[in-house]
Amino acid sequence: MRWDGLTGDEDAEGQGELLATGSIPGLVRSVTTPEFAGMTFHEVRARSVLNAVPAGSAMPFRWTVNPYRGCSHACVYCLGGDTLVLMADGSQRPIADLRPGDQVVGTERRSTYRHYVSTEVLAHWSTVKPAHRVRLQDGTELVASGDHRFLTGRGWKHVADAHRGQRPHLTTNDELLGRGSGAACAVAGTPVTGGAHLRVTSVEALGVEIPMYDITTGTGDFVANGVVSHNCYARGSHAWLDLDTGAGFDSEVVVKVNAAERVAAEVSRPAWGREHVALGTNTDPYQRAEGRYRLMPGIIEALRGSGTPFSVLTKGTLLRRDLPLLTAASRDVPIGLGVSVAVWDDALHRAIEPGAPSARARLDLVRAVREAGLPCGVFMAPVLPGLTDSAEQLDAALAALAGAGATGVTVLPLHLRPGAREWWLTWLARERPDLLPLYRELYGRGAYVPRAYRDALAARVTPLLERHGLAGRRGGEQRGVRPDEGDFPTGSLPDGTAPRARPASARPEDGTAQLSLL
Repeated sequence: MRWDGLTGDEDAEGQGELLATGSIPGLVRSVTTPEFAGMTFHEVRARSVLNAVPAGSAMPFRWTVNPYRGCSHACVYCLGGDTLVLMADGSQRPIADLRPGDQVVGTERRSTYRHYVSTEVLAHWSTVKPAHRVRLQDGTELVASGDHRFLTGRGWKHVADAHRGQRPHLTTNDELLGRGSGAACAVAGTPVTGGAHLRVTSVEALGVEIPMYDITTGTGDFVANGVVSHNCYARGSHAWLDLDTGAGFDSEVVVKVNAAERVAAEVSRPAWGREHVALGTNTDPYQRAEGRYRLMPGIIEALRGSGTPFSVLTKGTLLRRDLPLLTAASRDVPIGLGVSVAVWDDALHRAIEPGAPSARARLDLVRAVREAGLPCGVFMAPVLPGLTDSAEQLDAALAALAGAGATGVTVLPLHLRPGAREWWLTWLARERPDLLPLYRELYGRGAYVPRAYRDALAARVTPLLERHGLAGRRGGEQRGVRPDEGDFPTGSLPDGTAPRARPASARPEDGTAQLSLL
């Protein structure tokens, strides 16, 4: 159906589709538009946008604002590894053993009924999540996360209610659709049915966290232990490798449409301490969606008007739009700006960052920020072992950043956490199988490279920083980055990325303290 009640700008875009929605807290509507083919925007009215960093976190700031959430189902990888998935040839295989390219059974709606069809596995993911056991009347058991969804006679339902009654979840009144784990295989083209034998008899939280797996398929679902199971939408690779969604993924972006309004309300409270607020720590505030929703100008004005220092980290060149506003804000409050650059080789960029701005475009952004008189630190991250970590590659990149006027540079090697690990190793196996032994050696025991690699990278980088006049413009020694400090280790932020405290004489006349990160 067409959108109703759209404003002028949206009318000018012409077309869009209002989708049937789930129970995302604060959801106003979910929409697609031809301008962003393959993406869904879930527009929500958030209760709070100013978020406190958990106590004890290694993050070197206490407050964050993220107007967008990259994916409403990120990191809800769903099923126990021994869950049997129905293959297109009628056999069954544990979900842990599936790989992209495998043919499985999914479903598609034909008129008012779903029918079984063959579909391709497009991606395979894993993580560790709290486990729940779902038992059915015919004896079928499924171990899944509480976020996972199964198809019932009354639509898709989550395993458990984690949102205080705000999302549909399984109860003992529900019957799942499928044939059950002991029934004959589903035949392509036959309708999907259910029955009393698939009635839920219990849903039990097991009280433990276990490795769980999920796949993305062409139909958005698959058959797990004989019942129809929904895909979880995963974007772990986006978070760690600066990638937009890969081919075949259903991209979902949660848009906090009232973000500027909520920030203004929260930073105007008498108790607000005007501490450094970091934007872009989780998802990019200048991702493509910002071109449509224009949330950042209002957020910047709210922080500026309240005397709150802030920083922005982005890989999106859309930040250039707001340079006049950021320049004006810098006259009132300390600000920091950071740009991340992952891959400098054009061919490699097209292979693993097809939706992200090129290194050249981000280099132009650094230059534009500096020409506006603003600081701009750069994260050369992630450095990819065997792909972007040679002395020649690092030298060329640092020379380009120095020429663009970067105020500081920090070099960080790749992290491979659950989700990112599966995507990246699958890509390597397909495109660069010669590098698999190196990655098994480096990441065989965890998400971070071992000390020996970090030391070798530091030894390679340090003289190059000195050669290009950047040695005094990075946050901390490269070899001081510990593997347990996360993406923004204390002391590793490049100069210019965080707002600096101003001298007392330069502070506002009301005596408000401008607290800073460094």
